[in-house]
Amino acid sequence: MTLLSVNINKVAVIRNSRGGNVPNVVQVALDCEKFGADGITVHPRPDERHIRRSDVFELKTVLTKEFNIEGYPSVDFIKMVTSVKPAQVTLVPDPPDALTSNAGWDTIKNFSFLEEVISEFKLHGIRTSVFIEPNLKFIELASKLKTDRIELYTEPYAKNYLIDREEAVREFVVAARFASEIGLQINAGHDLNLDNLKFFSDSIPELSEVSIGHALISDSLYFGIENTIQMYQRQLNKKA
Repeated sequence: MTLLSVNINKVAVIRNSRGGNVPNVVQVALDCEKFGADGITVHPRPDERHIRRSDVFELKTVLTKEFNIEGYPSVDFIKMVTSVKPAQVTLVPDPPDALTSNAGWDTIKNFSFLEEVISEFKLHGIRTSVFIEPNLKFIELASKLKTDRIELYTEPYAKNYLIDREEAVREFVVAARFASEIGLQINAGHDLNLDNLKFFSDSIPELSEVSIGHALISDSLYFGIENTIQMYQRQLNKKA
């Protein structure tokens, strides 16, 4: 069963554009849980242009399903995550000014750094996931880092899906199978949507979780958040 974690960053973007607390990020997260999401994802950045540190701490006190915090493992990020103790932390290689995640980790160049970071999170009982491209060498080294999971960076799949979906998914199928064989669980995220999610999920039976934000929140403007979550769950072959 593949779980759906809803990334609520875009809700925070709307709130921050006007100040105040509308829409209420915490209430939206609780509604997502109520409407069938299996978890909530946030990706706080140093400039707090969407999710704020205060949101992270408040969400931890009220969420009843899995809480996943994404981010670059700076000193401040590590302190926040080890204090909050979410179910999962997803490590991404974004610089502070990145608009969005646009690459996975090079686990060869960053092995020692990631090894130290992952060890720290494990001391606090937090499941770790490393954002990564479908590169078998990078995935092999991710296993040696003793991370629990990898999150496959799926933008290349989404870009090529409408051109040749079989070819677009091929390297992800191979990567997921290899990762599973060496003891890693597989998450996926970035540009997955109602058009391409079902084929991706059907092609990769090893898939544990998808994290979807931009497309899902955008779709909810048309279909409503409750209906949209159910639509995404149906793409994952589950009854909402």
